[in-house]
Amino acid sequence: MAKLYVGNLPFAITDDTLQQFFAGQGYDVQSARVVRDMGTGRSRGFGFVELGPNDDTARAISQLNGASLEGRALQVNEARPQAPRGDGGNRGGFDRSGGRGRHGGGGRGGRGGERGDRGDRDRGGYGGRHR
Repeated sequence: MAKLYVGNLPFAITDDTLQQFFAGQGYDVQSARVVRDMGTGRSRGFGFVELGPNDDTARAISQLNGASLEGRALQVNEARPQAPRGDGGNRGGFDRSGGRGRHGGGGRGGRGGERGDRGDRDRGGYGGRHR
């Protein structure tokens, strides 16, 4: 099966509409998927179409690249394999520690320290709470 990348999709396009478009051009479509934003569910403007084993990928690309779908010129290419994502955990160098540990800076009391360290003693310094 050949997998095609289809870009510059209208944002209102659904999986079914994309599949019907390719089937209407005479292709045996195994699957069609519009990629959506995980947070909003809105289309990201591209998708993937898998053609049947007997369809010619080069012919589909040459015929449909630049074809108009709801007023937009499609970009059709052979899909590249997905890059490995790693372990799926940490996504970068963002330190989530917050910087308010025992020796951390600032915080609300102006002196650092543990959050539970708010006894009845005079805290001194600036911005500290006095009870």
